[in-house]
Amino acid sequence: MCNNDHMDTIPHPRLRQPRNDDAGHDPVAPVHDASGAFCPVYSRAIEVIGRRWTGAILRALLSGATRFTDITAVVPGLSDRLLSERLKELEAEGIVTRVVTPSHPVRVEYGLTAKGHALNEVISAVSTWASTWGEASAGGPCHDLVDTEGSPRPASLVPR
Repeated sequence: MCNNDHMDTIPHPRLRQPRNDDAGHDPVAPVHDASGAFCPVYSRAIEVIGRRWTGAILRALLSGATRFTDITAVVPGLSDRLLSERLKELEAEGIVTRVVTPSHPVRVEYGLTAKGHALNEVISAVSTWASTWGEASAGGPCHDLVDTEGSPRPASLVPR
C-alpha cells in the first residue's frame, strides 16, 4: 500500500529517521518490512483518524462547527472529557488548531489546518460508504447522508 505514488505519506517521529548515509533518499518515503507488505505510515494514519469519535469530530469540524459546544451538539453521546482529549490529540497531530480569544468569558475556537482539510475527501468517502452499506441495526441512515428519497448525497461535506 505504501508504494502507491498517488498516496501521501504521513511522517511520524517513531518512523525511520533520515541518516547522513541516506543521501538521495526521501526521508518520509514509505517504510516497508522485508516483504513489503506492511506500511507503518498507513498504519499510523489509520490509528490517528480511526480512534473512537475522531471521525465524528472531524466531520463536525468539516461541516463548520468551531466551538466546543457546537461539536458536542452535533455529536450526541460524546462526553466533554473525551472530546477534549481527542481535540488535544488532533492538535498534537497538526490536524486541528485551537485559537483562544481573550474575552470574558474566554472564547476558544477550533479549526482545521491544511492537513485537517485534506481529510475532507476521506471523511466524505466514509460518509458515502456508511449511507450505502450501513446496517439498519445501527439506527438507520443519517439524515444528512441521504436525500429525501433515501439516495446517498454527493460525497462532499464542505463547498470547494
